[in-house]
Amino acid sequence: MAWVYIEDLGRHIGEEVTLKGWLYNRRSSGKVHFLLVRDGTGICQCVASHADIGPAAFAEADHLSQETSLEVTGVVREDKRAPGGRELAVKHFTVHAPSADYPITPKEHGVAFLLDLRHLWVRSARQHAILRVRSEVEAACRDFFHERGFILFDAPILTPTSCEGTTNLFEIDYFGERKAYLTQSGQLYAEAGALAFGKVYCFGPTFRAEKSKTRRHLTEFWMVEPEVAYFTLDEDMQLAEDFVSYILTRVLQRRRDELVALDRDLSKLERASVKPYPRITYDEAIDRLRAKGFEVKWGDDLGGDEETALSSDFDTPVLVHRYPAQCKAFYMKRDPLRPEVALCVDMLAPEGYGEIIGGGQREDDYDQLKQRLIDHKLPLKPFNWYLDLRRYGSVPHAGFGMGIERMTAWCCGIHHIREAIPFPRMMERLEP
Repeated sequence: MAWVYIEDLGRHIGEEVTLKGWLYNRRSSGKVHFLLVRDGTGICQCVASHADIGPAAFAEADHLSQETSLEVTGVVREDKRAPGGRELAVKHFTVHAPSADYPITPKEHGVAFLLDLRHLWVRSARQHAILRVRSEVEAACRDFFHERGFILFDAPILTPTSCEGTTNLFEIDYFGERKAYLTQSGQLYAEAGALAFGKVYCFGPTFRAEKSKTRRHLTEFWMVEPEVAYFTLDEDMQLAEDFVSYILTRVLQRRRDELVALDRDLSKLERASVKPYPRITYDEAIDRLRAKGFEVKWGDDLGGDEETALSSDFDTPVLVHRYPAQCKAFYMKRDPLRPEVALCVDMLAPEGYGEIIGGGQREDDYDQLKQRLIDHKLPLKPFNWYLDLRRYGSVPHAGFGMGIERMTAWCCGIHHIREAIPFPRMMERLEP
C-alpha cells in the first residue's frame, strides 16, 4: 500500500493509501469516528465507520488518546468541509504506541507551562504554522544569495574575542589554557571571506549575554550575514532592501495558508514587500522623534520605543542611516564628509517589530582601524588577523546582519520572538 504524506493527498483522489502519523484529535457521531491525524505536513480527517472497520477496531478507535502514533489505511476522497478539502475513508488502522495523559490539551495553557513543554508544544497547529514560516524564511535567505552568486562562508562559533565589545559575551574555559567565547556575529570572518571570494554570506547561531527580557531578545538566535567587497553604504542598503522584499514575497507565495491560520493581515505584508523603501538619516529620525514628543539627544542610540514610533510613519520597512559613530561598533567606517557619523544603517520593520537588519560599510584603512580598537579598549593581539585584512589588499566593503527570529516574528505577526525558534534560550530559560 502506498505511504503518502498528507500534503500530497490531492494527487491520490480515489486511491487507497496509508498515512503514518499521530492522532491530533477525535470526535464521534453515532456509528462514525472522525480521527484527525497529523503527520507533520498537514492534518487529515480520517472517517472510520462501524460498517467499514468492524466492531473491534471501532471500539478501539473510540479510546485512542491524543498523540497516539498510528498508521491509517483508506481511500482518499474530496470533501470541502474537511481540513485541506480531503479526507480518508478508513479501511483499517494500526497503533504504534499509545499516548496516555498527554499534557497539552485543547484548553488554554499558560505560556510558562507551554515553554516547559516546548518539546511537545511544537506539535500544535499554531507552532507548526510559525515554524513552517521560519523554514521558508531560512530557505529564501539561502536562495536569494545563491541566485546572486554568493558563496556560503561558515564562520566559527568559538572565537578568541568579541566583535562588539566583551560585556555581553558567553565565556567558556578552553582546555584550561585560555578563555574562549561564543560568537556574537560571524561578520569579521565574513569580511575575510569577502576579500577572498568577492561576495559571501555566513549563516548560523549567535549568542548575546545581554540581561534583557524584552519580547525582541533571545540569548541564542540565528543570523544571516552577507559581506561584499567593493561595496559602499548605498549599495549595501540596496542589497538589504532587495533581500527583505524577496523574503516577504516568497513567504506570501509559499506560506499563505500558514499566515492565514495565524490570522496574519496579509495586506500589511503585501504593502511591505513593495520597493523602494524609504531612507532617512539619523538626524531626520531625531527630528521626527522630537516632533512626536520624545526627549532624545543627538548621539543617543535608538531604543525599542523610538524604533516603534519611527516605523509607525511607514507601511514598509524604513532604513535609518548615518548614526553617530559613538554609538556604533569599532569597525564602522566614518563618513568622510561628516566624521562624527558612521556609514551604517538599521532597517526598521513596520508594526512595531523594530530593527531587523543592522549593517554598514567597514573601516578599510589599517591605521584608522587600529586606532578604533585602541579607542574601544580592545586588545590588539586577538585582532591581528583582522588587521591583516587591511594590510594585504584592503578594499571598501560592506555588509549587514539579519536576525531570523525577528524576521519570522514580523512575518507571522506574533508578539514575542520566543515562538519564532524551536527551543528559545532566554535569561530565565535554558530548558528543555
